Amino acid sequence: MLTRKAKYGLKAMVHLAGIEPGRTALVTDIASANQIPKKFLDAILAELRNAGFVHSKKGKGGGYTLARAAEQIPVGNIIRVLDGPLAPIQCASKTVYRRCDDCRDETKCAVRLVMLEAREAIANVLDTRTLAQMRALAETGDAELVIEA
Repeated sequence: MLTRKAKYGLKAMVHLAGIEPGRTALVTDIASANQIPKKFLDAILAELRNAGFVHSKKGKGGGYTLARAAEQIPVGNIIRVLDGPLAPIQCASKTVYRRCDDCRDETKCAVRLVMLEAREAIANVLDTRTLAQMRALAETGDAELVIEA
């Protein structure tokens, strides 16, 4: 399940994708527009900055901006930074795989096999959708148009 942290992070990134290139957005404005607690958003944006997704600028004209074009940012990467791996269980993870202690033969473990399938389905959607597509959804509300684009 997507945590509140990742949900708020995605909302903030969609907000930033909607501002004019070269401009910045204040944390207070992002928080207010998206009903996100400012203090929580500060921490989320710091993580996204450390991961290279956003740039911050202090002082007059300061705020946050995307570090690269929204078309170049897969949604799955944002979620991984904020929530960790997409896999529902560690033995199905590609990035932090760890064998389960209670599993005798993971090649025949029905739970693992289904969770691998779920992980692939989730990754297929989140890694092929970009922040730009999410922004387009926010503007049009039409998933069919956005997915085809």
